[in-house]
Amino acid sequence: MTTAAPPSLADTLASPSAVVVLDGGLSNQLESAGHDLSDDLWSAGLLAEEPEALVAAHLAYYEAGADVATTASYQATFEGFASRGIGHDRAAGLLALSVELAREAARRAQARGVTRPLRVAASAGPYGAMLADGSEYRGRYGLSVAELEAFHRPRLEVLAQAEPDVLALETVPDADEARALLRAVRGLGVPAWLSYTVAGERTRAGQPLEEAFGLAADADEIVAVGVNCCAPEDAERAVAVAARVTGKPVVVYPNSGEAWDAAARDWRGRATFSAELAEAWRRAGARLIGGCCRVGPDAIAGVADRLRA
Repeated sequence: MTTAAPPSLADTLASPSAVVVLDGGLSNQLESAGHDLSDDLWSAGLLAEEPEALVAAHLAYYEAGADVATTASYQATFEGFASRGIGHDRAAGLLALSVELAREAARRAQARGVTRPLRVAASAGPYGAMLADGSEYRGRYGLSVAELEAFHRPRLEVLAQAEPDVLALETVPDADEARALLRAVRGLGVPAWLSYTVAGERTRAGQPLEEAFGLAADADEIVAVGVNCCAPEDAERAVAVAARVTGKPVVVYPNSGEAWDAAARDWRGRATFSAELAEAWRRAGARLIGGCCRVGPDAIAGVADRLRA
């Protein structure tokens, strides 16, 4: 007997009442299991070294209640791998592997009794993530839109060929980079969401959110628009703006609320992420809801419980 394929993410989002629970931060889950992510490749380094660790991290989120696992490809680029002596073909294989590892985690979750559809989002971080110097929180790299498109397109092609359910164009700090990404996903045959990192009511590069979100309003490839890797306090207003400007489903997955101290290489302050906030984001128009840095499986379980109540 053949099991019917689950509806696509776009079809699921076509229902006005549908809410999709995303996972939380991959890096914090890996670090909690004892893995060292101090290398510039961050979690992508484990693709070559300890792939089973990534399966375990994805599985923890699926079992916590996430409908979507986001791959370890955020900081995985041909240029970054080359700096570690990894050639183009091997790098392409590792990018594809990131999708397969999340698929394997979904299979294991279903073998353990999870019955809801489980999906994979192939992460594509901004150009600044490859630089590993914090510039993904500034943008303004000094590159043209065409140069940024040329950087992103080869990686997106490989990720699309691995057949994820969606491409996560995430932590985008700059409307110019968003323009490049919107060009780069054309014709790939895989839907995408576009997610900015923001501060207040502007992108990290300083553009008004209305302008930034508006770029995706007519992009057929983009099934959701929103924000991630921002303070929870900045999320609700951004969700409302994204919904109003684009008319598309909104994606939101902020950080814990703690602040990264680059000099001390440690997190400071108090966590403010909560499942109660997820309900407010839903009321503001969010349809894909999860967490980013420092948001773990327990928090995602709380979000899932609230949103499915």
